[in-house]
Amino acid sequence: MAQQATPVRRARLGRAFGPEPTAVSGVVLLLPDGEETSDRRPSPLLAAASVRALGRRLGRAGREEGLAVHVVHYRYRGWNGDAAHLAGDGAWAADEVVRRYGDVPVCLAGTGMGARAALRAGGHEAVNSVVALAPWLPREEGATSPEPVKQLVGRQVLIVHGTKDARTDPELSFRLAARAKKANRDVCRFEVHADGHGLHQYRDEVLALTEDFVMGVLFGRNFARPVRDALAAPPPLGLRMPLASGFGRWR
Repeated sequence: MAQQATPVRRARLGRAFGPEPTAVSGVVLLLPDGEETSDRRPSPLLAAASVRALGRRLGRAGREEGLAVHVVHYRYRGWNGDAAHLAGDGAWAADEVVRRYGDVPVCLAGTGMGARAALRAGGHEAVNSVVALAPWLPREEGATSPEPVKQLVGRQVLIVHGTKDARTDPELSFRLAARAKKANRDVCRFEVHADGHGLHQYRDEVLALTEDFVMGVLFGRNFARPVRDALAAPPPLGLRMPLASGFGRWR
């Protein structure tokens, strides 16, 4: 009896958060966290749950502008070394946006390992901006080459990291941001003091900051003063900007 071929795994986009606009003028692709190494298939329910609050908030904020927000469902849970599966799925998702919606600006917004994928896939021609929340990055002494940053030239980039992150050293995202800033002045990084990897303690502030940035880069809304200051400030000031308690409530 002939052996059945193993089905080819494919990435896919989840349903848009909220009512999908009739005319889409911008897209956010949410890249959930993942693992360093795993060939297992991710759970779509867990992936959606991990970014649901951000997806709902962005969907509400951009509804009138024609924003569509989708979760990227990966083929594998793991980054998997040189295969960089999560980054490949991020690039595929940007291609899919072009196929579905045409020439609209795309923001890649990732958390943890998904943030690394967003940064790596940020060079896609449809992508104009990247949000990296608590990005998982390899330790430089164990890497054969540093994480690339040249693909971020021409993109607006926001990195957010808790100073008490025990899973991925926040100093690594600072060093990456510093290298990226040398090639691209439109990079800023906010530090969430005393918060951990999940950024739960100041979740409302992180969501408000992300909304402010995304609405600005996709639809030209004015950035809040701290975001303007962080983008304009030279290193290291604009890369160690503290995220103030209550951000978004006093704008």
